[in-house]
Amino acid sequence: MENKKFKDLFSETAKKNGFESAFGGWFKESEECLAALYLQKSNYGNYYELNIKIFIQGIFGEHYKRSKELKNAVSDILGRQPDEYRDTFDLELSTEDAIRKGRLEQLFNDFVVPFVNTMLTREGIKKCAQADKDFLPSAVNKELGL
Repeated sequence: MENKKFKDLFSETAKKNGFESAFGGWFKESEECLAALYLQKSNYGNYYELNIKIFIQGIFGEHYKRSKELKNAVSDILGRQPDEYRDTFDLELSTEDAIRKGRLEQLFNDFVVPFVNTMLTREGIKKCAQADKDFLPSAVNKELGL
């Protein structure tokens, strides 16, 4: 699959799942947090990584809005696609378009949407941090009072 076709397919899937496209990423936000999805092209092969960035409003005195600067900004929480979906982002594999599309839809249904929806609230973030002590960077833990 060509890179442009993959990006279009990813964009279509993200938009179907409630993300809005802007500034080279896909965004979903609440009053408490801003979530951004970015495709990062590898320098070592024809594959992508999915960066899921979560910015917590008010943390460290910051207030975030959608902008092109967020692509390179350090987020409060950074996630990636689960390893079992790595093949979906590997364009060197000759996966049929329909199968790749189905895998992207499954990724959004099973992981991206539930994860992002949880991360859009401080309460959801705190619950994840309490369940997994290494979930958040220590500075974010401290700022959230954990």
